[in-house]
Amino acid sequence: MSRPVVIGVVGGIGAGKSTVSGAFAEAGALVYDADEQVSELHRSAAVLDELRSWWGPGVVADGELDRAAVAEIVFGDARQRERLEGLLFPLLAEARAELRRRAEREGVAAVVIDAPLLIEAGLDAECDVVVFVDTPRAERLRRLRARSGWDAGELDRREQAQIPVEAKRDRADYTLDGSGARADVCRRARTLLSQIILDRASG
Repeated sequence: MSRPVVIGVVGGIGAGKSTVSGAFAEAGALVYDADEQVSELHRSAAVLDELRSWWGPGVVADGELDRAAVAEIVFGDARQRERLEGLLFPLLAEARAELRRRAEREGVAAVVIDAPLLIEAGLDAECDVVVFVDTPRAERLRRLRARSGWDAGELDRREQAQIPVEAKRDRADYTLDGSGARADVCRRARTLLSQIILDRASG
């Protein structure tokens, strides 16, 4: 049985990465959603028990992690942030590995890693190919303003915490036009997924 191709999805904030990953999923790929996985860990009894033992009961509220309380701890102390990452990162790595094993068992052709900081976190090293979702800044800003009320200054501030958009483009193996209507983006994504699978089979 052939190993599934592992695809990383990158792009600027608001480029439509989740839309592209969703289209890949609709076309049959298995998707690792980093945000969803982290949220699951934040509700995990084992993780909550460990964090309570470190930092006291105040870091858990209503059976879930109190993100504000944890942020106050880890952003003020690099050692505590590293401690938290040391707990969560191996669990997240195992979740990705299990998804790849599941894809192989089920004969799924592609696994997609949808992570906001894919390159910054070094997850591109786990990918066979990286897709850059190319959406003009003006369109990304329009989407973010409608979705989250961001202005240009907020977009700039957020993107300064990431590697530059052009550097993401340079690291990619494929570029996908993320502009325009959602249906058009999804159609282009499905076509690209077929191309990636075909290229891998012929390569």
